[in-house]
Amino acid sequence: MTSPTPPGSVSDDLRVVAPAFVDLRALTAAPVSVATWRGVSQCVVGSFVLLFAILSFTVVISLALSLLILFVGIPLLVAGLWLCRPFAQLERARLHAQLGVEIAAPTYPHREGTWASWRGVLADSRTWAHVAYLVVAGLILTVQGVLVSVTGGFAIGGLVYPVVALATGLSHPPIPLVLLVPGALVLAWLSALIIQAGSLAIVRTARSLVGASARAEAVEAARQAQARAAQAEGRAVQLTETRTAAVGAADEERRRIERDLHDGAQQRLVALGVELGTARRKASSDPDAAAALEHAHREVKETLAELRDLVRGIHPAVLTDRGLDAALSALAARSPVPVRVDVPDPPTLGRASTSAQAAAYFVVAEALTNAAKHADAHQVVVTVTANDTLRLVIADDGRGGAVATPGSGLDGLRSRVAALDGTFDLDSPAGAGTRLTVEVPCVS
Repeated sequence: MTSPTPPGSVSDDLRVVAPAFVDLRALTAAPVSVATWRGVSQCVVGSFVLLFAILSFTVVISLALSLLILFVGIPLLVAGLWLCRPFAQLERARLHAQLGVEIAAPTYPHREGTWASWRGVLADSRTWAHVAYLVVAGLILTVQGVLVSVTGGFAIGGLVYPVVALATGLSHPPIPLVLLVPGALVLAWLSALIIQAGSLAIVRTARSLVGASARAEAVEAARQAQARAAQAEGRAVQLTETRTAAVGAADEERRRIERDLHDGAQQRLVALGVELGTARRKASSDPDAAAALEHAHREVKETLAELRDLVRGIHPAVLTDRGLDAALSALAARSPVPVRVDVPDPPTLGRASTSAQAAAYFVVAEALTNAAKHADAHQVVVTVTANDTLRLVIADDGRGGAVATPGSGLDGLRSRVAALDGTFDLDSPAGAGTRLTVEVPCVS
């Protein structure tokens, strides 16, 4: 697969101003091609424009050099050179209007103060390149004009002469008519090719001498690329900070809800359960009252159990109170499947942020739940290490085949880990158990 042609390349200019050199169909239609007649207009108009510019510049520079011994010659020389800049702008506009090509404008040095600005004009390489354009483009148009006049004139003559010969009854023409017409057609095609080649030469010369220099364009492109990279880097840092703040705020909000439920509704339900138990014992003489109190007491205990599960799902209190090692041991103790928690260096777990520890807790909780409900596993091993990243490996010997389908618990864990810029790798071949590897940056 080829890369796209950059604007202003030779291939791009060939396609626009000299298509006969790159396309067989355009070569066949060269004498009547739009590109050819644009080239004719460019040659005619450009010749007059350049002739006027060359004469004007020659007069100004000659006068400036003759007066250089006096002070007047210096500003006159600067003015003559400076006038090449609007001429270059006019030439770029002319080529765009006549040939349809875009030529990038150069950047001129700007200096404060009269003497500094004069030195800037005299020392500017682009301005002197505009002067060189007057000479080079003038030579190109001169050669092109001569060649086109000769070939085009003979082509027109070769096509008109047979008509005149037949009309005047010339019986013995100096050149056989059977050779004259094909020769005229060949010259017509040659003239068209010379016009398109001259247009291409003018455009390439203009790009080099009245447009932006290749080095300046490269420097500007590099500067813009650096600016875009810096902007993207700043945006990435901002998004990372925003994401970290959002994750931290969400984790803090979950802990606040957990504290509010634990210290508020949960404590009141515990107190209510105690009071109902006392009332049930006192109402043992009334069977109806005892039955109602028994039902209310059971409902309170079930509600309290559900509330504890809810609090544990929001943010486990044991994680805040005793740390990740104890929280994972508590999960293992509640699991119906035998679980071995392997933490080679428990103190290092404290390096992980609260968000990373919470993510690790819920990953293990979901993995143990899946192992008990779906995997038909007999043993689960949880290995936890912490260095620059908090790394979890949960492996079971179940039936495998687990998939993190959209909307599933595993998919939710994947999103939670991704929010912390972590990795989530699920390996669960059918019949070979499940191995879940999660890595979360300790500082997220």
